[in-house]
Amino acid sequence: MSEQDSSKTNSAWGGRFSEQTDAFVEQFTASVEFDQRMYKQDLAGSRAHARMLSKIGVLSKDDLTAILDGLDSVEHEIENGMFDWSVAKEDVHMNIESRLTELVGDAGKRLHTGRSRNDQVATDIRLYLRDNIADIIALIKQLQSGLLDLAEAESDTILPGFTHLQVAQPVSFGHHMMAWFEMLSRDASRFEDCSARMNISPLGAAALAGTSYPIDREMTAKEMGFDAPANNSLDAVSDRDFAIEFCSAAAILLTHMSRMSEEMVLWSSAQFDFIELPDRYCTGSSIMPQKKNPDVPELVRGKTGRVNGHLICLLTLMKSQPLAYNKDNQEDKEPLFDTIDTVTGCLRAFADMVPAIQCKHANMYRAAKQGFSTATDLADYLVRKGVAFRDAHEIVGKAVAYGLETDKDLGDMELAELQQFCEVISKDVFDVLTLEGSVAARNHIGGTAPKQVRAAVKKARKTLKT
Repeated sequence: MSEQDSSKTNSAWGGRFSEQTDAFVEQFTASVEFDQRMYKQDLAGSRAHARMLSKIGVLSKDDLTAILDGLDSVEHEIENGMFDWSVAKEDVHMNIESRLTELVGDAGKRLHTGRSRNDQVATDIRLYLRDNIADIIALIKQLQSGLLDLAEAESDTILPGFTHLQVAQPVSFGHHMMAWFEMLSRDASRFEDCSARMNISPLGAAALAGTSYPIDREMTAKEMGFDAPANNSLDAVSDRDFAIEFCSAAAILLTHMSRMSEEMVLWSSAQFDFIELPDRYCTGSSIMPQKKNPDVPELVRGKTGRVNGHLICLLTLMKSQPLAYNKDNQEDKEPLFDTIDTVTGCLRAFADMVPAIQCKHANMYRAAKQGFSTATDLADYLVRKGVAFRDAHEIVGKAVAYGLETDKDLGDMELAELQQFCEVISKDVFDVLTLEGSVAARNHIGGTAPKQVRAAVKKARKTLKT
């Protein structure tokens, strides 16, 4: 092929080809529009690779200096909006390499010695995801810190606890917030595990088999903050289970946040009227002037499906791929990036909104008195008086039936009314039939007693600081 003909094809791989890439195919196969967000990680990998090549004698000191200065210039151009991203150069890697070569000449062409875009992109994604996981964990902890403040402030606030969305037993609102806290703690630990497991460097695996150059993979791994180089070159370039694991952790996190959202939507409705959400996180109606819609919780609830879909997308993407790298893997980035953006946005919204929840104490208390929420306390009282639990259960059931007939809660009945169901009941029963007595009685680790809630908050604050 003549030099003139060669110039019509992609400079990264054009020598093999005799005609220019179809314009549609060029656009269809390009990834630069979405993978350019990894430019910092691409530059970091190139700096580490360049220093290693200089150490083993592949690059001269002058070439190394030129490359490092050139990469700094490229970074400056990108961050100041002066960089010309080109679809014709396919991806973030070739765009940066091409501009580097324009700036420093042949030294820029030597940078790619001993590596492939296969190990390069695998390295960039791990670096990018590692950085974003750290940000996500920080946002989770910020939300948890706000929950602790709310839990402590509302540790004595009583609302009905539900099973099957039916009134079950009274609980502390602070205790409920601590349940949310525990869910988020597990989420944070899953992201920490994911980050630790993925912190292995693919750089040096090259296309799939490694390289014949005497590279120092330990050096580049250490420079980029990885724990070690990947053990197998085939696996290093083709593995994306770290992305799947991240999306799995993200889907579980969003599922938790969706459950929180559902409760906020219910609690802020006129039918429950337990809480007031900040106006800045709600919207009105274009036709109904009285409306205050909990749009942020609703949207977070909806975005859960989006993240779940991305997890299925990545699982399906990888399920039939033979080793090693395949172009299919270009499809890993958009669902992964959107998952990162979605999770980050949801956490930022919650971190400000949730701690600003205002409790409507009287409404919560009134609701907790409905539905015979102290029935279990009466059964426990009878057991302490020597009644077998199954007998106590039947006795209380009859008392509840009577309450339904007379429209009286257990705590509103006269002593004589209660004694018709069991003669061992005495006036001390009213100590356990109050909402405060019921909540305070659960005074053990993990219980809803305000004393235990405050202790849990204190312990959790220490955990967040570690």
